[in-house]
Amino acid sequence: MTSQSDRTTSQTSQTSQTTSRSVRASAGPGPSPTPDQIRRAPKVLLHDHLDGGLRPGTIVDLARDTGYAQLPQTDPDKLGAWFREAADSGSLERYLETFAHTCAVMQTRDALVRVAAECAEDLAEDGVVYAEVRYAPEQHLEAGLTLEEVVEAVNEGFREGERRARENGHRIRVGALLTAMRHAARSLEIAELANRYRDQGVVGFDIAGAEAGFPPTRHLDAFEYLKRENNHFTIHAGEAFGLPSIWQALQWCGADRLGHGVRIIDDIEVLDDGSVKLGRLASYVRDKRIPLELCPSSNLQTGAAASYAEHPIGLLRRLHFRATVNTDNRLMSGTGMSREFEHLVEAFGYTLDDLQWFSVNAMKSAFIPFDERLAMINDVIKPGYAELKSEWLFRQTASISGSVQEQG
Repeated sequence: MTSQSDRTTSQTSQTSQTTSRSVRASAGPGPSPTPDQIRRAPKVLLHDHLDGGLRPGTIVDLARDTGYAQLPQTDPDKLGAWFREAADSGSLERYLETFAHTCAVMQTRDALVRVAAECAEDLAEDGVVYAEVRYAPEQHLEAGLTLEEVVEAVNEGFREGERRARENGHRIRVGALLTAMRHAARSLEIAELANRYRDQGVVGFDIAGAEAGFPPTRHLDAFEYLKRENNHFTIHAGEAFGLPSIWQALQWCGADRLGHGVRIIDDIEVLDDGSVKLGRLASYVRDKRIPLELCPSSNLQTGAAASYAEHPIGLLRRLHFRATVNTDNRLMSGTGMSREFEHLVEAFGYTLDDLQWFSVNAMKSAFIPFDERLAMINDVIKPGYAELKSEWLFRQTASISGSVQEQG
């Protein structure tokens, strides 16, 4: 028997294949950027899990320091490979096991400071200039920390990582998103925590965890509280469960952004003549400019697409949805923002103009004040891409000049 998810994946694959040629044709002018240019391009990251981005060597160190003896490997290289293989295995049990190990070594103040600092450093090294990194405080209480102590340790780590990045010639700003787990009953408590720390490094709230059986409407009290406090929140929706999850997140809960949201493709029909018909929900998402926190590599691992070339992001970009590119879990997916962009450049022929479009989209959608978002766009992102484009232009000029001299 063919499952609903199999039919959905097949439908998505057909839709993406049908539009692949037109998506490639829509890519901006100019040659594809090199990996070095992609790395140096100023990037914005909205969907990244702190417990999904640890360095393998740090996991080994922290396990040794805390006496955690359950790691499947103690060699950092082999451990990193194990995380990627487990995430690629297709087994939900093995995938969830990866987070059991990372959370197990993130139970002390020093561990949280270190992990957060290294997160900021690693993102800055990858060319990220603004990031919102999420984590669930309730998952770091096993060694006796309070929720407040967890938040303060992570904030301290982010500030330390920003400082180290500056010393290494990089600039990055990191905001925290506090996550409540869908299967638990602490969402209002975590929402109140996010509100208390909103002027101390926490920029918003999120709920995460299995969508099926745990709809966002179970947490309406948390969302209603945040709306009364004029605070920001995103909701993991439309990653695995489909359109009902997206509809509830928007119309019942009032989410500012959709965590993933990739299943909005199920409400988009590509006709035989190549024209596109949007359903009511897809039209609403596009018309209201609701940001989609798309995570291509992660989506491939969870079966949302069969390949990068068939990922819905190609069509969503062509249709001018508020699409953004994200990493989700860098350790489990063996990825980073530069790697995600490299995959999209290869799949869709994207240019620096396209990468700038994604980056500006993300910055417009960030949970910081408007004037700060505008300054990041006008003073950091656009000048950064302009410099990269001028490099390419001068290289072309030098190449043409050289050819003329040879002919002479």
